[in-house]
Amino acid sequence: MKKLSYIILLLAFFQVQAQKDFQGMAVYESKTQAPKFDGMRPGNRDITPEMQKNMEERMKKMLEKTFILNFDKSASIYKEEEKLETPGQQGGGMRIMMNSFMGGGGTFYKDVKSKTYTVDKEFMGKEFLVVDSLPKLNWKLESETKQIGGYNCYKATAVKEASKTDFRNFRPKNNDDKKVEVKKTSGETKTNFEDNFEMPKEITVTAWYSPEIPVNQGPENYWGLPGLILEINDGKTTILCSKIVLNAKDKAEIKPSKKGKVISQKDYDDTVIKKMEEFREMNRGRVGGPPPMGR
Repeated sequence: MKKLSYIILLLAFFQVQAQKDFQGMAVYESKTQAPKFDGMRPGNRDITPEMQKNMEERMKKMLEKTFILNFDKSASIYKEEEKLETPGQQGGGMRIMMNSFMGGGGTFYKDVKSKTYTVDKEFMGKEFLVVDSLPKLNWKLESETKQIGGYNCYKATAVKEASKTDFRNFRPKNNDDKKVEVKKTSGETKTNFEDNFEMPKEITVTAWYSPEIPVNQGPENYWGLPGLILEINDGKTTILCSKIVLNAKDKAEIKPSKKGKVISQKDYDDTVIKKMEEFREMNRGRVGGPPPMGR
């Protein structure tokens, strides 16, 4: 009897230890449908069709990214894969700022036990450490299934409020409600670029998760499903898992960043919105001025 009890305790210990040591790595390819700049050309004679096409191609490349998610049973870190810059690419400072608007930049740490997240952001030359509660989506579990990388996945949907500082959420206005502000300077008509775009109030999210990888994790700030999320579609962005490695010999360090001024998500959003509105007013009426943003 004592021997049996010892064996049961030993098995329980190994099971707990196995769960504790469990770790995985998932590679995600993120693609966002680039906005069309058709609204820039009317009244802006300096913007040629060739320039417009080049701008759209550059934007498309900027919106194609690769991310690495390292995860265990309770936490994860999600970070863009570092790539060498090619000659002619945007400068580091501008790239970092644009990354913060397009789902990149910094290390996104999620702790699903405490339901909190930490992400380091750089904006206008300042470093911020955003610390807040994980957003809880009201997931609706569907019966539809499909395979992703050999894993059986189930569909789940939810509706979330659109982030005002995520550039990927911007979309061209419909012709019916497009109210283009026009200014005349020296006899020329110029159209404000930002007035051709709008931010949706809500976004429908479609996720595909696999119970075969029983962790409450996913890319970016997505979580809360009974299995690793292998694909996310939220509006114009699709994030698809291309590779999974479980229990590799070399373990990643899953810890939050500590650099930057600690700030809540709301306060960070307010800071970004304020600065971008100031920037918008400075560039108002200029050809090709950027759209107003804020996260």
